[in-house]
Amino acid sequence: MTAARRASSRSAARVRDEADAARWGMTGSPTVLLDGADPFAVAGAPASVSCRLYRDADCHAEGAPTVQALRRALSGTRVPQPVTAAQECCDGNVLDPIGRSG
Repeated sequence: MTAARRASSRSAARVRDEADAARWGMTGSPTVLLDGADPFAVAGAPASVSCRLYRDADCHAEGAPTVQALRRALSGTRVPQPVTAAQECCDGNVLDPIGRSG
């Protein structure tokens, strides 16, 4: 089975402060936007220039989405939402639901 190809382009934006983060819909770095939307967004997460971690299905934290998660997002398949604070998978973790500390 071959994957369908999707026309794409890539760009980067310099985000210097919370106002820039809010303008771009950035809730931490790195933020990936597909067609202007963050497929890994956590509902209600405030704009931020902080570091962001992405959790996989086993709750392992990584500095970027996994290749599998990116492929799902690019194919238009719904990306599973991260756990909420009430469902936090890692007891005693000091990170918020989208992986920011502090």
